[in-house]
Amino acid sequence: MSWPFAVVCIVLIVAIGKVMAAKYRAQAGIIEDRHGNQQRVEKESDPEAQREIEELRERIKVLERIATDGNSLDAQETKRISAEIEALRDKQAD
Repeated sequence: MSWPFAVVCIVLIVAIGKVMAAKYRAQAGIIEDRHGNQQRVEKESDPEAQREIEELRERIKVLERIATDGNSLDAQETKRISAEIEALRDKQAD
């Protein structure tokens, strides 16, 4: 192996290492300013998306309550008693 080939290999290895390090830093949200200082960048949140997420969470809560409350024994018992009361009212009105 000649010395120019060895130098080219070393330069190539260093370049690949730097590219890979930059890629991983970018994926982690770390940037460098022109002085070489690294800092983590927080992703900006979209207020409209956050509002929509909160609305969907509220809808899910309501749907869960409807799905569970209407099928519980207490709810069925309440419906049965309510139906009996209405039937008695109808009898008294006649």
